[in-house]
Amino acid sequence: MDNPVAEHRTAAPVSLNLAVLTVSDTRTVETDTSGALIVALAEAAGHRVADRAILPDEPVAMRSFLQSCAANVDLHAVLVTGGTGVSARDQTFETVSTLLTKPLPGYGELFRMLSYAQIGPACMLSRAVGGLMGKLAVLVMPGSRAAVELAMTKIILPELPHLVREARKH
Repeated sequence: MDNPVAEHRTAAPVSLNLAVLTVSDTRTVETDTSGALIVALAEAAGHRVADRAILPDEPVAMRSFLQSCAANVDLHAVLVTGGTGVSARDQTFETVSTLLTKPLPGYGELFRMLSYAQIGPACMLSRAVGGLMGKLAVLVMPGSRAAVELAMTKIILPELPHLVREARKH
């Protein structure tokens, strides 16, 4: 093939094992529409959601969950929604950033670029972040359904299998 990206995508796994984490002080399983959307879109794309959690915006709880996910060799990625704003309670960016062994700045940059077309300069308040914890992909998106739909359909689902393939190469 003349296109290495297309070649890599062809060799990428078709179905991934995922964890979904919603970071919120107020959401429950019944009211977590953003987490539910991640699950629905991931499953529609042929992936398996092996774990789903809703945790308060507390670094210790988030860190423990993510480290547990990283220790599970059968898990390919954690998709996180919430806690990416700039209020005092929003600590997801700081927590996840300290755990990443290989940050992927392009993920947040691309999310904000695409988000700009929808919400204008308010996109700069989004602190979407992504990268690897060892071989585990961790991608954080804002808590709104519109942000989740944008990130999932335009960035994550099209590229996650390729990302996982590259992360697990020797």
